Amino acid sequence: MYKKILWLEWKSFFRSAAFTQKIAIKILIGLAALYFGGCFLILGIGSFFIIKDVTNQDPVVVVSQFLIYYFLMDLVFRQMLQKLPVMNIRPMLILPVTRSYVVHFSLAKTSISYFNVLNYFFFLPFTIVLYVQGYDPLSVTLWFVAMTALIYFNNYLNILIANKDGLFYTFITLLGAIAASQYFGLFDITIYTKPIFYALFDQPLTVLVPVALVVGVYYMTYKYLLGQLYLDVGLKKEIAVAQTENYTWLNKYGTLGSFLKNDIRMIRRNKRSKTTATMSILFLFYGLLFFNGAIDAYDNPAMHMFAGIFVSGGFLISFGQFVPSWDSAYYPLMMTQNVPYRDYISSKWWLMVIGTLVATVLGSFYLFFGLEIYLIVVAAAIYNIGVNSYLVLWGGAYTKTPIDLTSAKGAFGDRKAFNVKTLLISLPQLLLPMAVFMTGKVLLGTYEGIALVALLGIIGFLFRDKMFNLIVKTYKTEKYATLAAYKEKN
Repeated sequence: MYKKILWLEWKSFFRSAAFTQKIAIKILIGLAALYFGGCFLILGIGSFFIIKDVTNQDPVVVVSQFLIYYFLMDLVFRQMLQKLPVMNIRPMLILPVTRSYVVHFSLAKTSISYFNVLNYFFFLPFTIVLYVQGYDPLSVTLWFVAMTALIYFNNYLNILIANKDGLFYTFITLLGAIAASQYFGLFDITIYTKPIFYALFDQPLTVLVPVALVVGVYYMTYKYLLGQLYLDVGLKKEIAVAQTENYTWLNKYGTLGSFLKNDIRMIRRNKRSKTTATMSILFLFYGLLFFNGAIDAYDNPAMHMFAGIFVSGGFLISFGQFVPSWDSAYYPLMMTQNVPYRDYISSKWWLMVIGTLVATVLGSFYLFFGLEIYLIVVAAAIYNIGVNSYLVLWGGAYTKTPIDLTSAKGAFGDRKAFNVKTLLISLPQLLLPMAVFMTGKVLLGTYEGIALVALLGIIGFLFRDKMFNLIVKTYKTEKYATLAAYKEKN
């Protein structure tokens, strides 16, 4: 039976209408997969010798110390990127195929997920190195079995907690809190987790614990999916208490206020927009990779300005790139009304400006790294408001991707959003402030370079009317192509 289902899946894959249309995308994804696989392979082979030379400690002990972060990060990335098992089960439900077969096959498909295979590019070479270096073969073998069990524990746990946004945000917060507390010397979780993970190597019988965990979570996931395998699942409507959100304080702004009210309601009520707004908060912590000096490649003034753009402009970039796609559901109807394009664009612009200002205030904790760092964030915020806000809106005119607001898929973006025009428009968003800052720093000084970036943003703000005219003209030119794109179903 599994062979027949696999054969049907194979035919479905190659007969898909999207198969030939997305060959280029599949090739790029394949190249990216090979790149990351190569990185993990090099890390798996070289980490033993690097750890031994740098720390003069047992590499197994050091790896065990940080496995807690490894598997927590693995689970977070699975939540964001790993696709859930999908099958066209409706035709099978009227055939003599047991539901148990279908569920087991769907779960078996996830076993060959790239996220599982990628982990082997690290653990398998590392295990081979342990064999070669003379470690006890039984301990090494059972340790590898334990790591495999933990990999698949994350795999099935990800399926079980999928689409539960609260749990995902909990994992993100937990990981950030643990890492920050260890970085600032408040609490080191590895003191407690290192003995647990090292016991998987030092005490071979402890391998039964992760094996039992993966068996348990597989059974729970199996029972959950089995309970969902009915044609009428999901037909019952969820009853919720209606709430009125008038935002009457925006009425004084006329048509602009009406658009702002619609955008605020959209962000609060819909899954995709709410997820995008929430995820943009993560950009606030992006600067921690650049400003703490831990990574030499990031510890330079140009990269500091690069980080400042993202710290202050996370919402601007993630939300603005999909204007007007956020309104794709009713955009054709809106275009039949007497809607001033300028007010529509202005409402989106003001929303991004407010988001940038809020992010800049919340990012004031970067004062911990020094006044110069926070001034870079402030200057980047001014540049985002005076320049990048227009570029993002201008690029949105060429982004013709309809958005399903009920889905959280692609919260950070969509591959259809990228084309040559949007790519060319997006280059000044990052390269120009970096170039201006470095030029000012080399010729005049650091603070003068920061001031030049801020001055560029102020000049852009003064030319707001002219920029809006250009953006409105572009939206009108692309209007019918956008309407046609939003009508496409596939």
